[in-house]
Amino acid sequence: MSQNKLSKELGLSDVYAIATGAMFSSGFFLLPGLAAAETGPSVFLAYLVSGLIVLPTMFSVAELATAMPKSGGTYYIIDRSLGPMIGTIGGFGSWVALVLKSAFALIGMGAYIGIFYEVPITWVAVILTVIFGILNVVGAKETTFLQKILVSALVTIMLLYVLQGLFAVLSPDLIEETKSRFTPLFIDGYYGFFATVGMVFVSYAGLTKVASIAEEVKNPDRNIPLGMFLAIFTAVFVYVIGVFIMVSVLDPNEFREDLTPVATAGEAFLHWLPEPTGLILIVIAAVAAFASTGNAGIMSASRYPMAMARDKLINEKFANIGKLGTPHWSVLGTVIMMLIILLAFNVSEVAKLASAFQLLLFLLLNLAVIVMRESKIKEYDPGFRSPFYPWVQIGGMIFSIILIFEMGVLSIIFTLVVSVLSVIWYKYYASEKVDRQGAIFHVHARLGENKDSGLEREMRGILREKGLREEDQYEEMISRAEFIDIKRNTKYDTILDKVADKFSERLGKPVSELEELFDDFNHENIIPISEGVALNHARIPGDVQPEIVLVRIKKGLTSSDLDYLESDDEKLHAILFFLSSENNTGQHLRMLAQIAQKVGVNNFLKRWNEAESEVEAREILLRDERFIRLTLNTDDETEQFIGKMIKDIKLPGQSLVTIIHRDDEIKIPHGITVLQEGDELSIIGDKEDIKSLNKLLK
Repeated sequence: MSQNKLSKELGLSDVYAIATGAMFSSGFFLLPGLAAAETGPSVFLAYLVSGLIVLPTMFSVAELATAMPKSGGTYYIIDRSLGPMIGTIGGFGSWVALVLKSAFALIGMGAYIGIFYEVPITWVAVILTVIFGILNVVGAKETTFLQKILVSALVTIMLLYVLQGLFAVLSPDLIEETKSRFTPLFIDGYYGFFATVGMVFVSYAGLTKVASIAEEVKNPDRNIPLGMFLAIFTAVFVYVIGVFIMVSVLDPNEFREDLTPVATAGEAFLHWLPEPTGLILIVIAAVAAFASTGNAGIMSASRYPMAMARDKLINEKFANIGKLGTPHWSVLGTVIMMLIILLAFNVSEVAKLASAFQLLLFLLLNLAVIVMRESKIKEYDPGFRSPFYPWVQIGGMIFSIILIFEMGVLSIIFTLVVSVLSVIWYKYYASEKVDRQGAIFHVHARLGENKDSGLEREMRGILREKGLREEDQYEEMISRAEFIDIKRNTKYDTILDKVADKFSERLGKPVSELEELFDDFNHENIIPISEGVALNHARIPGDVQPEIVLVRIKKGLTSSDLDYLESDDEKLHAILFFLSSENNTGQHLRMLAQIAQKVGVNNFLKRWNEAESEVEAREILLRDERFIRLTLNTDDETEQFIGKMIKDIKLPGQSLVTIIHRDDEIKIPHGITVLQEGDELSIIGDKEDIKSLNKLLK
C-alpha cells in the first residue's frame, strides 16, 4: 500500500555527497578549456567569482530548506512563497533543467572513457540511466551509499591532484614558466572575464538541488546548511586551484581547445606514478564525477513530480510511495524523460539551454526569502537564517538578472517557452484543483488584503515533522511540570484558579493576570488534540522559560461544565496548560507541536487515566529515548552515586538530574543535594547519553 511520506534516512554525509556530486562534472572536467578561450589565464578567477556569487542563493536555500524541509525543494519553496502558478513554472523548469544536466553528465563520461576505450557514448549513458533509475527505486539510502562512494573517490583523487599540481607549478624549475603563462591575465578585457563568469557559474548550480531531498534528511536544521557549506567549500577549492594548475602547466593554445584538460594537465605532473597510473586516476575521478552528477540528478529530479503530484498540479499517481519507500512512478517518469533526451536530441547543445532557467530559479529563491520573512507568518521557523538580510537576497537577484543576459538569446527563449507552457498547464489543468495561495498573500494582508490561512496550517505541520531543537529543553520543562489531579466533579473556573496559582509560584506573575490569559477557552487558544484531551496555551511578555501545568480530571469535564465541548457525551480528562515567552514564537510552536505529538498517540488517554502517580503522568509526555528513571540501590552500578552530592557524580555527556523522588516526596535537585539509597532520579539527556545510563541497570 502506498504511503505519502518519505523516511528520514539521510545524514550529513549524504547531504554533502549529493550537493558535492551535483556540482562536479562538466564544470571541471570539460569546461575549463572552453572558458579559458573567452578570458585567458584569468579563468581560475572566474571560477572564484562565480563561487562567491552563488553564496546568496546558497544562504537563501539553506534558510528556506530548513524552514520547509519537504520533497520538491525549489518547486515547493517557490509554490508556498509565491503561489502555485509560479510554483508550477518552478516545478516543471527545475525538473527539465535537472534532467538535461543529468543526461549531459552521463554523456560527458564518454569523453574520458574514450581516452582508453572506444565506446558508443550515447548507449553507455542510456545503460547508466537505467541502472541509476533502478537504484533510485530500490531506496534513498542505497542511492546515497553509492553517491558517497563516488564522491569519496572523486574528492580523494582531486585532493591528490591539487596538492601534487601545486607542488609542481610552485617548484623553482617551473615558477618562471608558470608566470609567463599568466601574461596577459585577461585576453578580452573585463567584458570577456564577466562573460566567462556567467559561463562557469552554472558549475555551482547543482548545490541547491539538495533542497529537493530535504524531507528525507535527519535533523535538517543542522545537516542541510552544514552539508551545503562543506560542499561549496570543497567545490570552490578544487575548481579554483585545479583550474589554476591547468593554466600553469598547459600550453595556452592547446588548453583552449582541450575537452579533457584535467587528464592532460595530470599527465604533466603525475609522471612520477607508474605509467599510466596517473591518467587512470584522473579518468576514475572524472567517471565518478559524471556518475555522481547523473545519480544525484535522478534522485533530486524525481522529487519534483512527486511534490507537484501531492499538490494536484499533475496526476496524483506520481506522489505514490511504493513498498521500498521511494516515489517509483516519479523515478520512472524522470528516467523515461532522460532516455528520450539521450536518444532524440543532441544533449550537449540542449543542456546549455537550461542555464538561463537555473538563474531564473535562483532569482525566485532569493525573492522567496524576502516574501517569507515579510509575510510575518509565525510558523515560518527556519533552523538557519541568512545573514545580512535582505541585502544578500537583493544582491543575489541582481547577479541572477545580469547573468541571465549573458546566457544568450536561445537560453532566454527556452526559459520563456518553458514558463509559458507551465502557465498554460496550470490554467487549464491545475487551477480548479488547487485551493491554495502563497505566502505573498500574507504580504498583501499587511496592506489590507486577504491572506492564505491554509499555509499557516501547513507550516504548523512542518514544525511538527521537524521536531524540537537542542535549545528547546522540552524534557526539562516536562520534568519540572506541576501536576494537578482532580478526582471530584469540578468546574473549569476552579481548575483555572489552581493552574494560575501554580504558574504564579513559578513565574512571579499576579494570579489575576495569569487567569485572564487562559480564561478565554475557545478555538483560538485551545488545541483539541484527541478525544478527551485538550491543550490550552498562551504567551506572555518578557524573557521567561517555557512552563506547563498538567491537569488530570478523573471523572471528566462535560458540556455542562465547559462550553467548549459540543456533545453531552464528550468528556475532557486532560487539559495541558502551556505558557511561554512572546519573544520566541518559533520555540512556542515547536513545543506545541511536540506536546501534540506525544498526546496524539492512540493509547495516551488510557495511560494517562491509569497513571498511579504524577511521576508516571509526566513520563508519558517525555520522549522515551531522551529520558530515564534510575532507582539507586546497592545491587547494580547505581551504587556509585549513593552518598555523593549531585555536583560530584559523573553522568554521560550533558545528562541532567531534573527531579528526585524520595519517600513519596519530590525534591528539586541542587548541586549540594546528597543522594540516598532508594532515591528515584529522573534524568534527561541526548539519546547516546541515555543509552549509556541504561547500561547501569544491567
